[in-house]
This record gives sequence, C-alpha cells and structure tokens, in this order.
Amino acid sequence: MYTTLISVAQLQALQHSTPALRIFDCSFDLAQPHAGHAQFLQEHIAGARHADLDQHLSTHQDALRVNGGRHPLPQREVFVQWLQSEGVSNDTQVVVYDRNGMNYCGRLWWMLKWCGHDAVAVLDGGLQAWKAAGAALTSGEAALCEAGQFTLRDALVKLVDTRTVAANLGDAQTIIDARGAPRYRGEVEPLDPVAGHIPGALNRPFNTNLNAEGFFKSPEQLRQELTQLLGHRNAQQVVHHCGSGVSAVPNVLAMEVAGLGRTALYAGSWSEWCSTPNLPVATGENT
Repeated sequence: MYTTLISVAQLQALQHSTPALRIFDCSFDLAQPHAGHAQFLQEHIAGARHADLDQHLSTHQDALRVNGGRHPLPQREVFVQWLQSEGVSNDTQVVVYDRNGMNYCGRLWWMLKWCGHDAVAVLDGGLQAWKAAGAALTSGEAALCEAGQFTLRDALVKLVDTRTVAANLGDAQTIIDARGAPRYRGEVEPLDPVAGHIPGALNRPFNTNLNAEGFFKSPEQLRQELTQLLGHRNAQQVVHHCGSGVSAVPNVLAMEVAGLGRTALYAGSWSEWCSTPNLPVATGENT
C-alpha cells in the first residue's frame, strides 16, 4: 500500500499487478478553471480519470459545504458519492497526479485520508516525470466504469476551522502559510479581498518542497528544513493553510514524508480568514 509518494516505476508496476487501482489527473488552472479538463483530454496517463478542483473536490452550495473560502470542502457524504461514481472502493489503491508541481493533486490525497482511506499516494514528479520516462499516455474522456463500494471511515487527518485557529493564536498552535512570500507579506494579493497573513504564521511556499528536477526533496532534507523553520515549536501543533486550502497540502505531505507526523489543515485558509469580520491581519515578515 502506498500512502504518501509513489514513483513512476512503482506506478507502472501497479498497473500490471493491481486490479483495484484508480489514477486521477487533478490538473487545474486558477486563472482558467476549464483548462485542467482540456489538458486532460489532450493527454493523460493511460487509465487515469479526471478530478476537477471546482467540480469534484469543492462545493459552491452553501448547504453542502463544511467551511468557507474560495474552495469549500463538500461534506464527506457528498464527496463519497463522487468517489463511488468513479469506481473507488475501500480496497482501491488510489494514485493522484497533476502537471502543476504537485499542487492540486494533494487536495484529493488529503480528502481521501479525510474519508478514512489511507491507500492514496501522490505521483512524485507528476505528469512531467511520467512523460520523461516514456510511460504510456492516452487522450480523450475516461471510459465509463462500474460504481465503487466505499464506506466512510474515521478521518485519518485533522481538519480545523476558523474559530479554532482564532481561539488558539499564540502558543497553542504553529501556523504555516504555504503562499508565496509576497502574498504572505501583504505586498500583493491577486485573489482575495485583503492582503497579509494570520498573525504569528510562518511562511513556507509549497514549491519549496521540490528539488530542481520537480521531485519532492529527500526525507532527510525536508526534515532538516522543516525543523529549522519550526525552531523550538512542536511539530504536532502545526496547522497548515494557504489561500483556499489547496496548496497547503504539499506542506502537510512534506511533513509526513519527513517523518514529522500527519499535521492539521485549516481548509478555509486565508480566503475565509480575511473575509471573517474582526479577525486580525498582519503584514511584513512574521509578526
């Protein structure tokens, strides 16, 4: 069972040995929301299915969401209906990937853990690594499939809400912000109504976890960098966020790969925080 990262060679082996396998292409573009599906149609890993951030991994119906922000999580029961429609069962090994530096596919990785499904892994290096290896690609829509049998189980990850983050500002938690440094410092804000960051948050842009070749850094290097970032702080008190709860997940994954445990996600993230009245906002470096 693969639960964090999986290599191209390991996925190729699974394709020939594991019938209960589902591969999802999670490619997306915030500026062009329909681009991910168009890219999927053009080319994707043979056997993969498409998972769209807006359509499948978020909800914009107030009655069905569990948090605010730009990409609210759907209720687990609603998400499971989609999983079943895509042929995912409790015994399925799931592999997720994108062509965006492993930014968007982490959302599906985390959501499956949230539904109690541990057998899900991120393809290290994404579609680019798959293509570089000369592995099989195809195009067009995914074929119809039989419905899966998926039963909700206890969550394997921790989700925290705005009220909890606000109540624990200070020593009770350590917030790590995965947005780029200019957005964190409040110098620019292209997506949300207010610029800045949650007071006390540390900054680790999600792409910091990758090496020059586009793969996750080694567990040893990740551990060294994250330990240096945290200083004296307890890794188990870390809460990750970003703009809308998506690009924070690579930091969640990196901490697990580094052996620092499975840490919490604030899915509403900055887009919910800065839209909630009377919450503090900081700018500049960590203050």
